[in-house]
Amino acid sequence: MIGVHRTGDGNGRVENPNGGGDMKGHPKFRRVPTFRRVGAIALAFVLALGLLAGCAKGSAPAPGAGEHKDFRVGMVTDIGGVNDNSFNQGAWEGLQRFGKETGATVKYVESKSDADYVPNLQQFAQGGYSLIWGIGYMMADAVRDVASKNPAIKFGIIDGEVKGLDNVTSVTFAEQEGAFLVGVVAGLMTKTGKVGFVGGMDIPVIKRFEAGFKAGVRAANPNAQVLVAYTGNFNRPDDGKSAAASLYDKGADIVFHAAGQTGDGVFSEAKDRRKAGQEVWVIGVDRDQRDLGPEVTLTSMLKRVDVAIYDVSKSVMEGKFTPGIVTLGLKEDAVGLPKDNPHVPQDVMQKVQEFKEKIVKGEIVVPTTPEY
Repeated sequence: MIGVHRTGDGNGRVENPNGGGDMKGHPKFRRVPTFRRVGAIALAFVLALGLLAGCAKGSAPAPGAGEHKDFRVGMVTDIGGVNDNSFNQGAWEGLQRFGKETGATVKYVESKSDADYVPNLQQFAQGGYSLIWGIGYMMADAVRDVASKNPAIKFGIIDGEVKGLDNVTSVTFAEQEGAFLVGVVAGLMTKTGKVGFVGGMDIPVIKRFEAGFKAGVRAANPNAQVLVAYTGNFNRPDDGKSAAASLYDKGADIVFHAAGQTGDGVFSEAKDRRKAGQEVWVIGVDRDQRDLGPEVTLTSMLKRVDVAIYDVSKSVMEGKFTPGIVTLGLKEDAVGLPKDNPHVPQDVMQKVQEFKEKIVKGEIVVPTTPEY
């Protein structure tokens, strides 16, 4: 046994991964590399095609679905858990779709602490899984450790980089590009001239969110001020609520969060203030988060973890695994805004589109670290 963990399959059951019974004025942009390809050209091509298709329409059940039940994919969450309303949830949704359409067996294990990462990954490896996913930057060392000891098994990691192993593919995102676009929205729509950013842990992936957001705000509104707060975690909504309160108290009327489940507290604080008559907004992250508070959600920065998980899993099943690192951004439609943004005026969305085109063309290179 491995402490207390929840595991689940595509039907919502909680099971043992080993089998058996239930367990239950524009800114000055610094020229930095935006898209990195390290031995992953083929993977990038497959992902780009899938992302474009995934954003365009839903998929019908694949012919022959059910024929791949012996292909088994396991997923280990970071401490945010599978219901974090963020990237863990998005990853699981993508894996569920993969299982439904192909008939493959898919399951997850939730990690309650950093110490769970290695044993949870190893549990899937011992269970004979074909592909094992680690979700989150913090799992990189654990994936490297377990993958190096199980060279016959394929591994994938989202948001982390594992180099030098032929059985690991690392999928990262140009979060700064999507964050830039929601920064444009915030810069154009703030009424107080102050907007806020709530980050989870102070790690490179979250700094990319902050960097892009700040750059986008400045590009759209050079006089606007960006206030920043970090909570130091991804799974404590109360901390997110307190951080948001401090930013709203300082005059921010729009707050963008990149804090996983901690960000749920940002929505809670915004809804409380809206009930009290204060016009404040939240910009969600990773998926369209309007379900957390449609009356306070200005927009969200999408990060298509679901499609990346689906596409890589399918490519591995088809024998097309490509090790290395791939970074996906606006060019691949891997980050961006939802199609439906009822609270954002059309003229603002037009500006967003103009900036998007400049980024895709390389006319703007969004910084990956905060410039102010």
